[in-house]
Amino acid sequence: MMKPLRWFIRTTAFLLVLLAGPALITACSSHSGQSWRDADRSSAGIAPLPGQTEEAIVQVYGARAYNWRGNFAVHTWIATKVRGASTYEVHDVTGWGYEAVRSRPGKPDTAWYGNPPMLLADLRGEKAGAAIINIRTAIDAYPFANEYKAWPGPNSNTFVAWVIRQVPELNVALPNIAIGKDYLADGVFAKAPSGSGYQFSLNGYFGLMASFREGVELNILGLNIGVDPRALAVKLPGIGHIGLRDPWMDRSTWHTAPVMEQVSDAD
Repeated sequence: MMKPLRWFIRTTAFLLVLLAGPALITACSSHSGQSWRDADRSSAGIAPLPGQTEEAIVQVYGARAYNWRGNFAVHTWIATKVRGASTYEVHDVTGWGYEAVRSRPGKPDTAWYGNPPMLLADLRGEKAGAAIINIRTAIDAYPFANEYKAWPGPNSNTFVAWVIRQVPELNVALPNIAIGKDYLADGVFAKAPSGSGYQFSLNGYFGLMASFREGVELNILGLNIGVDPRALAVKLPGIGHIGLRDPWMDRSTWHTAPVMEQVSDAD
């Protein structure tokens, strides 16, 4: 009798530890029940104005999800601008509308219903031009074009992770709180989104990732905990990345290094 009881106590304690991060974010959150219609969707001023930039651009963004979901996860999206274009095209997945996948003209760096965006990747010039061709091909081949499930996927982060895996120019490590990134399209094994390692995942509920870019992540019920030795960081559910170095894309490939809000912020 004691062994099952000890197993139950340890399992309960571990689940409480996993939920401690989201609980802390909830306690610190400034969400006021504001309607999505009134939430801030203004540009953060991170992306260059398309009319002032001739070269091709590809950017990947993430921001806390709307309302209580933001205590657990981020929403990610991709923005592209072909050479000489006068506008960006924004690619993402939502749970509303006739089709889950959306590719439409728009500002690339808008707040996600009150939550500020963070730049995860920034490609320019010829590399961006090549990436845009591959991104369009990957979007057309996305296997969940008309499906959406907030947890554990397929959702917006499943879509972005899929595209990143198909586009060699996008060496991007998504945040551990991008719930849905571990929902694989086919089978239980795949390359990590950054392409620098591999992962095992059971429909996004349980899994393990080991990668040079992402570090090591353990996924339990969509909540990822891990370490990133390269960034001298730990990764906590709900909270995100806590470390001494920026874990995102190699800045040597960036045109600029703008100041930006951290995804792991509570607001």
